[in-house]
Amino acid sequence: MKLLRVGPVGAEKPALLSDDGTVIDISSLVPEIDSAWLEDGGIEALRVALADGGDSLPSIDMSATRTGAPMARPGNIIAIGLNYEDHAREAGMDIPGEPIIFTKAPSSYCGPNDTVLIPRASEKTDWEVELGIVIGKRAQYLGSEAEALEHVAGYTIVNDVSERDFQLNRGPTWIKGKSAETFCPTGPWLVTRDEVPDPGNLDMRLAVNGTVRQDGNTRTMIFDVAHVVWYCSQFMVLEAGDLIATGTPPGVGMGLKPPLYLQSGDVMELEIVSLGQQRQGVAQA
Repeated sequence: MKLLRVGPVGAEKPALLSDDGTVIDISSLVPEIDSAWLEDGGIEALRVALADGGDSLPSIDMSATRTGAPMARPGNIIAIGLNYEDHAREAGMDIPGEPIIFTKAPSSYCGPNDTVLIPRASEKTDWEVELGIVIGKRAQYLGSEAEALEHVAGYTIVNDVSERDFQLNRGPTWIKGKSAETFCPTGPWLVTRDEVPDPGNLDMRLAVNGTVRQDGNTRTMIFDVAHVVWYCSQFMVLEAGDLIATGTPPGVGMGLKPPLYLQSGDVMELEIVSLGQQRQGVAQA
């Protein structure tokens, strides 16, 4: 299934993208796509409900409707740094022996097509297309990588927008460069795990003002989805609805020669095969 949320900021309602491209209002069946719903087996319950009477649900005219992030705001947004060897090289950093974990403030979370705001005093706001993992049920001290996949609800697209000066020159932690308002566009869909049989082989790309800057594939990740979920569970409790951004391929602005950063008026377009597309304009905060 491809789950999404549509409507104004703060008033989104759950919806489903059907196989024929119609967006269906499922708010009568799903109160919210959130931690409680996912933990309580909401995805499977929805499958049953749709099989019993989904044909009667109303469609939504998307021509003038905003697409929000596909889940309610996560309790945790966890990110994996330098998870593509060629990206680590372009950043001039060592190849990690274990996953590098950092976080993004949940307040950075926004819809896939919402405007990205350049923070005040920023001169180095950058882009990063990433595969996002959505946790489906509580995970702690998982015993194996195979077990880890059972805790995944599905996948989505994340733009891990980053302010490089804040990230790299303003102290030893990265969170300051990763957490500004609108720095985590997510969606358009939460694609359930059964529809993405191999998350380790997904083409991904990002363009700025029509020029492709990132063109990669998740098969070049150093640490794959199963390892990332298993590894994170050894250090923290992963809860349903949590979002993990798994790292970016090369082609970010700071890796270009000379470096290139986002300016007000720029447009970013992102795509991961099977997971949809994003499009964000850029403006000054």
